[in-house]
Amino acid sequence: MNVSNRLYVQSFVEWTNPNGKSPLRIAVLVGREKGLAPWELQLLDRLLADPRFELVALLVNPRPFSTKATALFKFVAHIDRRLFARLPPYTPTYFAHTRERIEIIRLTRRASDRKPDLPPGILERLRLDLVLRTIPEGLADDIVAELPFGEWAPNVADLQSGEAEWCGFSEVASNAPTISLSIYARRGSKRPPQEIDSASFNPKFSAARSAAFLKEKSVFLIMRELRRLADTRQLATKPIPPEPAASPGKAEVGRYIAGFARAAATRLRWEFMRKAGWQAAVWTLYAGEGTVEDFEPGTSTELPPARNSIKADPFLFNRNGRFYVFYENYAVGDSKAHIAVGRLKQGTIEPLGIALRGDGHLSFPFVFQSKGEIFLMPETHQQKRIEIWRCVKFPLEWELHATAMEGCSAADSTLFRHRNKWWLLTNLSDHHAFEDHCSELYAFEVDGPSLSRIEPHRRNPVVIGSTVARNAGRVFSRHGRLFRPSQNNAYGIYGYGLNIMEIEELTRDTYRERCIRTILPDFKPGLIGCHHFDASGGRYILDARLNR
Repeated sequence: MNVSNRLYVQSFVEWTNPNGKSPLRIAVLVGREKGLAPWELQLLDRLLADPRFELVALLVNPRPFSTKATALFKFVAHIDRRLFARLPPYTPTYFAHTRERIEIIRLTRRASDRKPDLPPGILERLRLDLVLRTIPEGLADDIVAELPFGEWAPNVADLQSGEAEWCGFSEVASNAPTISLSIYARRGSKRPPQEIDSASFNPKFSAARSAAFLKEKSVFLIMRELRRLADTRQLATKPIPPEPAASPGKAEVGRYIAGFARAAATRLRWEFMRKAGWQAAVWTLYAGEGTVEDFEPGTSTELPPARNSIKADPFLFNRNGRFYVFYENYAVGDSKAHIAVGRLKQGTIEPLGIALRGDGHLSFPFVFQSKGEIFLMPETHQQKRIEIWRCVKFPLEWELHATAMEGCSAADSTLFRHRNKWWLLTNLSDHHAFEDHCSELYAFEVDGPSLSRIEPHRRNPVVIGSTVARNAGRVFSRHGRLFRPSQNNAYGIYGYGLNIMEIEELTRDTYRERCIRTILPDFKPGLIGCHHFDASGGRYILDARLNR
């Protein structure tokens, strides 16, 4: 079993049919029986892996596309796809072993209205609860009306013809901050389509790449909402947004070509300079007085970087009235960073040395105290595990204390106590083609810094979307309220902005948060990003990316 599927199975195994409910009976509507796309295979694998679902049949619509695209758009989309969206093949685990046992049913066309139709008696025999659709052309309204929970589809399934797809095309052409992904349900002609859930994602520089990325992300959104439905048997929906965008015309294709050319030139220039060791993302630190509830970055003081000491991901630690800063440290041209520590003084950081160095890249040095001991949990996603280090001699000597989640790619992990329980929040990249730590937040109840007991949240991933999911610092408990800094990744920029989220409800069954503040990179001149915040003892620190 590959790492992605192993991680997924671990995330739900103890929650299988908690109320003794029978599995949801599901069919998947596709455009062909063989040669399925990677995201379709990934969806089928996830359905078969989870005992809460029974994959009853594959429904094949031999005419899955009704929209036509212009010759110019098809040509541009073809080049875009060949250059930037050539994905590695997906090797199914569960689907490969059970494929021969899954019924294949080919749709026909009614003579009366030419709508897709099922053979007589199929619905009664299959006893379907819902159908998942991966193509634009769905079932006829009267068939959908007979399904208890309707026909589900991601909006990316609608934005394609037989020769091209335009998900993300207008967003890339107009330099939009985000691309929206939504899952919606059709319930028949008497009930308008309803949105089940949605999320926003950071656009890629290429529309074809954005579309492939969103298809992979749609699997996460679909599966989370299916698990919710399996547990509750209640489908919560809201009015759906306007009709999906039509195939792009010549004017929009022209705007896309111009915008793409500019973005590609910039990307190639930065990549050349990075490989030559002439340039890297330059982050600087700002410090001031305040708390997570009231800090004002505009009044902060810059702690300038040096070429051989670029600083990011700062964490404050107050020890005996002295403020120490642990931070990701690297120089221009470095391929990996280490964890450095310094003492925060008026307007500067006095370097004290290297706290932790490893074989791989280290960042996000979350430092915390428990039962009189000091611990450090840096990001070690290249090691494919979470590590916690215990302080032997402050602040430069540490020993490995615990490891967890072997084989999983976890980033920006943080621990905190809430109502006498320890919680771990981490950003896992449970991916096929796109390693991405910015789009899903996972929650686990744990036993503290030993991490010997890790129990997954029932609604994992509890947050989906690159504008809110990734951790951007520690979780704060203030006056009975919980605050989680998160990254706001938009405009194609990693670490574009910073959110302060308030966690309103956290139990093993529920997670709910809301954004109460967003900090954009406009609080000082010359910035293009800000993506981390920490505070301690009435002082705060954050990082920002310089436009150079």
